[in-house]
Amino acid sequence: MIAKSVLEKFKGIVGEQNYWDSPADLALYSFDSSVEKPAQPEVVVRPESTEQVAQICKLCNDNSIPLVTRGSGTNLAGGTIPVTGGCVLLMTKLNKILEINVKDMYAVVQAGVITADFAAAVLEKGLFYPPDPGSQKMSTLGGNVAENAGGLRGLKYGVTKDYVMGVTFCDMEGNIVKGGGKTVKLCTGYNLTGLMCQSEGTLGVMTEFVLKLVPPPKASKAMLVSFDSIMDAGNTVSGIITNHVLPCTLELMDNFTIKTVEEATGAGLPVDAAALLLIEVDGHPAQVEDDYQTVLKVCRENNGAVKVANTSEEKEKLWEGRRKSLSSLARLRPTLVLEDATVPRTKIPDILVALEEIRQKYNVTIGTFGHAGDGNLHPTFLCDKRDVEEMARVHKAVDELFAAALRLDGTCSGEHGIGIAKAKYMVDEVGEGTINYMKQIKKGIDAKNLLNPTKMGL
Repeated sequence: MIAKSVLEKFKGIVGEQNYWDSPADLALYSFDSSVEKPAQPEVVVRPESTEQVAQICKLCNDNSIPLVTRGSGTNLAGGTIPVTGGCVLLMTKLNKILEINVKDMYAVVQAGVITADFAAAVLEKGLFYPPDPGSQKMSTLGGNVAENAGGLRGLKYGVTKDYVMGVTFCDMEGNIVKGGGKTVKLCTGYNLTGLMCQSEGTLGVMTEFVLKLVPPPKASKAMLVSFDSIMDAGNTVSGIITNHVLPCTLELMDNFTIKTVEEATGAGLPVDAAALLLIEVDGHPAQVEDDYQTVLKVCRENNGAVKVANTSEEKEKLWEGRRKSLSSLARLRPTLVLEDATVPRTKIPDILVALEEIRQKYNVTIGTFGHAGDGNLHPTFLCDKRDVEEMARVHKAVDELFAAALRLDGTCSGEHGIGIAKAKYMVDEVGEGTINYMKQIKKGIDAKNLLNPTKMGL
């Protein structure tokens, strides 16, 4: 229980308009987008500056209060649930784009900026910020960095960590710490920028970033490829990569997802197809044409029927269907368990075989879509968490899914993070030695284990 005098200090730092401690308000911050059990904090504060964040960190440290940093709450692994109570630090008021430097191609932004808003602002300046997580219309850049978010363009352009040049964050003693900077080359001290990427709020509270920007591609070509067999689709993904073509997007949808999306959106998807690949190549016009011809050849070799989007409107309609995969599936059952098992790209056919075996073994309903080009699939289990017997089958199926991914040299998290949902898989993937090393790093930075405790099993 936080003492009333300490609660007053929180209020004094952020002001009454940025402070909440009533049960009704606290309940709003007891859950995120995962299916993990909610847990209420004791207080929620919304700072408006890095200096206020530093004061909050010190206050929590001095009074041994757990501190959970939260943006929009789109986390899918329980990473922003305040399991041990304490203080939720809401970052949504730190939402300014401070600089977009067109000449040196970087931006300085606060952690609470919405990802899609930032990408649009950059595009208006004639530049390009490639990371595009599915939650981009809601998620914050701070959450993206904390989870190392990916997206549809990850295959060619990389993920969030590949665009973080610098970071400002606060430690639990109230120090303001800076890592990296605005130069292309920088090797001053430890790589604190890299350390903070995918740290899931366990090592500090990030408030500001320097993000790399790139020139937008000069041309692109998008296509929809339908298959009578999902294995043909998987083999096509492997074949494209083997032929050394890196599309900017290479997305998979299985038949169940295709039908669900078409029913919900009327996007014009071929509902008789066993699987679809949505493929886009971009770059210099000559390179785009070369890559397209290679992709076309591989698709035809694997019995794929290719439909090219000839206008920007046709292209947007294709991608809108893919972006609405999750929301369309959500219409069918009360609960979605969205996973992100990831394997080396050439092993996509193998994980698809394993997924079908798991579906039949546990009699579960799965809609599969995802970033097949970088090996990152999103098998989505449709269920009802009120049905104890069904959820038991779902949990066993998920366990086997990740066991299969690790057998194939993959990972239990391609882009969603670990949080509390996947902590139990960590030791199987990285080993006890790695976990102990992570714990020692955290103990040296956060001796009382107050920064997002229990996440990643730390």
